[in-house]
Amino acid sequence: MNLKCIFTFILLTVSTNIVIARDKLVLCYYGTWSTYRPSLGKFDVENIEPNLCTHLVYSFVGINTQGTVISLDPYLDLPDNWGRDNFAKFNALKNGRPNLKTLLAVGGWNEGSAKYSRMVASSILRRNFITSAIKMMRDYGFDGLNLDWEYPNRRDTVNGPADIQNFVQLLKELRTEFDKHGFELSAAVAAVEAVAVQAYDIPGISKYLDHIGLMTYDLYGPWDPVTGHNSPLHKGEGDGNIPREQLYTVDVALEYWIKSGCPPDKIILGLPLYGHTFTLTNAGASGVRAPTNGAGIAGPYTSTNGIIGYNEFCTKLQRETWNVRYDNLAKVPYAVQNKNWVSYDDASSLTAKVEYGLSKNIGGIMVWSIETDDFRNVCGNGRYPLLNAINRALGKVVTTTTTTSRPTTTTVSTTTKAPNTPSESVCKSEGPTADPTDCTSFYICTVDPSGKFIPHKFKCPSNLHWDSKNLYCNYPELVECNIQ
Repeated sequence: MNLKCIFTFILLTVSTNIVIARDKLVLCYYGTWSTYRPSLGKFDVENIEPNLCTHLVYSFVGINTQGTVISLDPYLDLPDNWGRDNFAKFNALKNGRPNLKTLLAVGGWNEGSAKYSRMVASSILRRNFITSAIKMMRDYGFDGLNLDWEYPNRRDTVNGPADIQNFVQLLKELRTEFDKHGFELSAAVAAVEAVAVQAYDIPGISKYLDHIGLMTYDLYGPWDPVTGHNSPLHKGEGDGNIPREQLYTVDVALEYWIKSGCPPDKIILGLPLYGHTFTLTNAGASGVRAPTNGAGIAGPYTSTNGIIGYNEFCTKLQRETWNVRYDNLAKVPYAVQNKNWVSYDDASSLTAKVEYGLSKNIGGIMVWSIETDDFRNVCGNGRYPLLNAINRALGKVVTTTTTTSRPTTTTVSTTTKAPNTPSESVCKSEGPTADPTDCTSFYICTVDPSGKFIPHKFKCPSNLHWDSKNLYCNYPELVECNIQ
């Protein structure tokens, strides 16, 4: 084989790999309750960046005692009685985007298991579920249904182990009816073997589902007596002599589903855009598997002890002093501040998981959930830095943000937030804007209910300068700033 042939073969091989990666799905869950969060955490349909997703997933609707699919927030979802008509706004994102799909997610943790256990056990209730789901999807323009029953044969289940085959029967009937309308059928499932082995007939559900989202997050959290990573890729620091197969990690969960009969190309690997917070028992013991006293700090928008959005935590890293560490075995970061301990994901850890998933020939990635990414570019790394990193790792080309290499820091100095009362001239529109008096600062402009602009001042880390062209903090030599 001559050099020209060898080069051509290599080029074709590389090109094929890129195409395969670019064809992977990106399912983006949208938690609709985020519209009720305060200040910079408020997230509406208008804040969604559809070009970063192949599928947008509206979360959640539920069911009633008759198995009928219903809105859980009619004021938000529907147009009736001067409602906000979110279903229509959400599906309007497909306008001009012929390849974008929208899915309606039914269930979720708060819905429990009992109603779904009863529904799948009755042919009448299954029929009600199927016909009402089809009607809702047709009425409002959804392309498919995403089932999030947490979980068959678990929690407050009514019918116990019978849930497993009853769920398969529901999927079989859904598949038959959905194929008549061209609807997609997917599910989010428990990832770890300890739960999945008691909840699913994996070959059975794989037969009828188009894709299966593994919830490879919440693997460890403040419900445990020691610190642990929310979504570790591999066995990590502190795991010691614990057998790998007994640990809750992304790699072990993915391998379990594949060996149990789920086709890899149907697997959508779940990645978190949030972290878990813990309170250490002793600040002197702050590694992985350190003793804890339960849940830690709450974020200012999600307002729940034990959980924090990336958009909330990246701000803390900029404004406060944290010791940021990286578990080189588990391939995830964590941060410590006195007795505060936070497990989270960043662009690097998410990229590592995507690359691992691609090595197993998975069908794509799902994220929970887009409203906890830095969707406003508050932290200066561009809008949706995590979702952009995932797309880059998949080889997808997106035009919403610039992806110039940026410096990183491990310990961030405390910065005092300036009062939110600068000149009215600072804010000309909603979003980020330069500080006219300081190259190292910038503002995020929001709008209050009266229509008045509210400026929020932020400081770039590590003596970086605000880059008005690319809308993030950048090296001073790459930024044009003439303020003296």
